[in-house]
Amino acid sequence: MFNSLSDRLTATFKNLKGKGRLSEADIDGTAREIRRALLDADVAVPVVREFIAKVKARALGAEVSEALNPGQQVVKIVNEELVGILGGETRELRFAKQPPTIIMLAGLQGAGKTTLAGKLAHRLKSQGHTPMLVACDLQRPNAVNQLQVGGQKAGAPVFAPHPGVSSEAETPTGDPVQVARDGVAEAQSKLHDVVIIDTAGRLGVDQELMDQAANIKSAVGAHEVLFVIDAMIGQDAVATAQAFDEGVDFTGVVLSKLDGDARGGAALSVASVTGKPVMYASTGEGLKDFEVFHPDRMARRILDMGDVLSLIEQAEASWDQAEAAKMAQKFADQEDFTLDDFLNQMQQLKKMGSMKKLLGMMPGAQGMREQLEQFDESSIGRIEAMIQSMTQHERLAPKIINGSRRARIARGSGVHVSEVNQLLERFGQAQKMMKKMASGGGVPQMPGGGGGMPGMGGGMPGMPGAGGGDGGASKRKKGKGQQQKKKGKSGNPAKAAQQEREAEQRRSQSAQKRMDGSSFGAQGGDVDPSQLDLPKGFEKYLK
Repeated sequence: MFNSLSDRLTATFKNLKGKGRLSEADIDGTAREIRRALLDADVAVPVVREFIAKVKARALGAEVSEALNPGQQVVKIVNEELVGILGGETRELRFAKQPPTIIMLAGLQGAGKTTLAGKLAHRLKSQGHTPMLVACDLQRPNAVNQLQVGGQKAGAPVFAPHPGVSSEAETPTGDPVQVARDGVAEAQSKLHDVVIIDTAGRLGVDQELMDQAANIKSAVGAHEVLFVIDAMIGQDAVATAQAFDEGVDFTGVVLSKLDGDARGGAALSVASVTGKPVMYASTGEGLKDFEVFHPDRMARRILDMGDVLSLIEQAEASWDQAEAAKMAQKFADQEDFTLDDFLNQMQQLKKMGSMKKLLGMMPGAQGMREQLEQFDESSIGRIEAMIQSMTQHERLAPKIINGSRRARIARGSGVHVSEVNQLLERFGQAQKMMKKMASGGGVPQMPGGGGGMPGMGGGMPGMPGAGGGDGGASKRKKGKGQQQKKKGKSGNPAKAAQQEREAEQRRSQSAQKRMDGSSFGAQGGDVDPSQLDLPKGFEKYLK
């Protein structure tokens, strides 16, 4: 959502790099570009004015003029002020001392309240709570049914005594205020510690909507009132937020549809205008596409500094701890990294969600947006299919996968043989990297100083493309009629040890021959000058 704003700000800060001192004109020009970028992103004009005033005041002070790197100091100031207008601090739900905690959702129709109710219930359930949903939106067609579907997916019960309406022509029945009261009583009797109330929305702000929402809040004594706002509605977000704040006095904001491609000014305006914190953000349609809103992390994303902390938290939440412990034990025991392990790693990555979204959290991701857009999300699925098309023996000993086996694997997984080749090549590199890390050797170096990537024919014994097991030395020219033989290491431990001894013996004999046959290392009387192809008159130097 913030791609355009991020690009503009990043381009603006590039002009400050390398300057040992910033003049007042430099700061004015930078402030002007930031102002344009924020206005183009649909940030409210009062918010922009206040933001620019604070940035200029700090940039013209000693904080920048006395800095060793004034350009970076300006970026630091902009980052801190962005955090300020986004709310300053992270704020999550405050639970009641005496359960149940009552959470009420309010907002315009289409903002995503009903979908959000299911996501919030799923998050709370994963944290050990026992939420219950209450269907108080009796006006929007099929709203009750949608909430029931969301509750079923989240594993949370839904209190819905009235079915609501199925079309605009029907007249709503039932009293939403009474439904809310009964829902809270039901939750208390069944020992649910959280109640999430989904209220009705309208296409626009009106008094009927506000009165109904205010009556529900006062009837149940809601502990948290979350204002759900579509992050793509632009400048109108401020007026809508102010109206709801006056009508129901909400305690926090939830931004929905943050994965959209709109300019996203609402996120930068609501918290500053209303003084209420943005607490959560919805970033997709799935139940798990819901996250805590961290102002500092969002500011870093906008400035293309990445969000590594969120990436780590997402990994910790989805990564299988048992699988991680098993892999750690393999490292400790220096066991081989197999294709089964490789498959498990791919499956763990899939659990974390969209790879584009994960890579987008890395610092500098905005500069690689084209590559990220072209990233094929289905590639992980194809890797899974290829590995699952292999036999168990092939997964444990990929060296046996010859041409005919590769063709069979390609047919079984519905890919081209070249993709199987690429997979095996990448796996070979990963396997050597894991082995080097397990032995504490750091970054792998190729034998002989070749500097190539592992698995690329750099001369590793027993690997395809090895140069005869001579430690990565370049291939020597053979005489006519001689054939270069490449012999892999046997899988039999005794035979492999014998092969290693024979190879060592051949290397010793070869080295001795080179020493004995050298012109300058020859023993006296062992060399016949007539047998050497020497220039005329050179024989006297050998006497």
